[in-house]
Amino acid sequence: MEMQLPPGLDRRGFDSALAAMRRTIGDTKVFATDLDRQTYIDAYALGDGMEHAASMALAPETVQEVQAIVRVANEHKLPLWPVSRGRNLGYGMAAPRMAGSAVLDMTHMNKIIEVDTRYAHAQLEPGVGFYQMHEHLRDNRIPLWMSVPANGWGSVIGNALERGIGYTPYGDHTSKICGMEVVTPTGEIVRTGMGAMEGNKAWAHYPHGFGPSWDQMFVQSNFGIVTKANMWLMPEPEMSAHVQVNLPRPEDIGWAIDALAELRQRGVIEHNIIFGNYLHDASAFTTRADWYQGEGPLPDAIAEKIQKQFNVGWWTFHLSLFGYGRIVEENMKIVRAALEPRLGAGLDWKLWKRGEPIEPFGPSTGVPFVLPLNVANWMGGRGGHVGFSPVMPPSGELALAAFRSRKARFEAAGLDYYCSFTMGHRHIANVNMIIFNRDDADMVKRTQALFTQMIKDAREEGYGEYRTHIDYMDPVADTYDFNNGALMRLNEKVKDALDPNGILAPGKNGIWPARLRKEKRA
Repeated sequence: MEMQLPPGLDRRGFDSALAAMRRTIGDTKVFATDLDRQTYIDAYALGDGMEHAASMALAPETVQEVQAIVRVANEHKLPLWPVSRGRNLGYGMAAPRMAGSAVLDMTHMNKIIEVDTRYAHAQLEPGVGFYQMHEHLRDNRIPLWMSVPANGWGSVIGNALERGIGYTPYGDHTSKICGMEVVTPTGEIVRTGMGAMEGNKAWAHYPHGFGPSWDQMFVQSNFGIVTKANMWLMPEPEMSAHVQVNLPRPEDIGWAIDALAELRQRGVIEHNIIFGNYLHDASAFTTRADWYQGEGPLPDAIAEKIQKQFNVGWWTFHLSLFGYGRIVEENMKIVRAALEPRLGAGLDWKLWKRGEPIEPFGPSTGVPFVLPLNVANWMGGRGGHVGFSPVMPPSGELALAAFRSRKARFEAAGLDYYCSFTMGHRHIANVNMIIFNRDDADMVKRTQALFTQMIKDAREEGYGEYRTHIDYMDPVADTYDFNNGALMRLNEKVKDALDPNGILAPGKNGIWPARLRKEKRA
């Protein structure tokens, strides 16, 4: 593959930077062959992925090596794209926003530094994955649960830094960060919160400190490289209860969201609730060709067959309750009273009690899995997916309107409608996932047009996306336009102050350094 070079760096300058990196961290931690570069291409790219191709990859093992890499990058004006494990599927994986950047791959920085059983927290490096963490807790009989996302092969810290979610009461992963160690774009080490005091013993206990609280500044930003963080874990409950709820009609999403939003606000339900349409199950276990080989979106008759085979509704969601046994039992009664009259049937709860295996309950009990990876195979060929996820108030009326609007857009594009609504504490994220075949150029083109149209639609409705693919970081950032883009101007001022040479993740979430801003934001 033809190597991409970043703006302002010619081949001679690149070779000089490459040689300096090899001298600094050793040949075995620098990857710059064609095969190496191909490895970091987005596997779900909307096209060949070359517009986001890396020039090399660097694999540090210590924070001191990260510092050294940053200093060399500044000297040679080589942009870096930090990734924890590079498993950000549907958002670009490990591929950089700007072609020619060097991927800073921290997979080998995977130490579980500490797990405090008494106070329920852990200190981790960014390369620690969900499976590794789960096995550590299980093998050492530590009575703590972590929260895991739908795809469990990624990084615990990396997922939290991208505002990923899970399915236990600790499923708002970003909010469970309690102090970070960060390498700044000039190579200095900073610790946030109580960690700013040398030897402070409360670093993992209180998420702030004295003065401004900076943790969230390093979430979804290009202001620093997180090299370790404290994460709060969930004490193992005495009991939990789990139930699957099927909603037979598409319009049922309206009343269900209203009912569950109240239970969520009152703390009866403590976890994120995922309302997924029938395609969630079909795409995880089968391919489209197993059901239908015609043109256009799936007919309603096929949707009915899928629901019957997989025992799901038009929408399906799972509820879990956690805590002391008596509290769980009382909350089960409250949930029954809220839902069963509308469902016309009783809820079939499955109970877990302390001492029993947690694995059969999967993500609801903090056990990682990777079954959702199969969805990329739905359309055949080299599959991929990309999701558009605007954030909305938790209103059934608004959710129903959004569902009808987005479904119509999918059908007009000739694509199958894969949708979910994720309910948090006070919001819902409407996840519209487009599953496509990368080998079908026309389908890729329709996918791109649909995504662009949904950005426009959501902006007109007053909603913005909370996380997006590297292809769409600039247009999504542009929708945050209050006072002629005052927030972006603030981001740019911070970027220029912290990163004068503009070497750290140029373009991430639309934030470009001064030396590239005019060209890239034009």
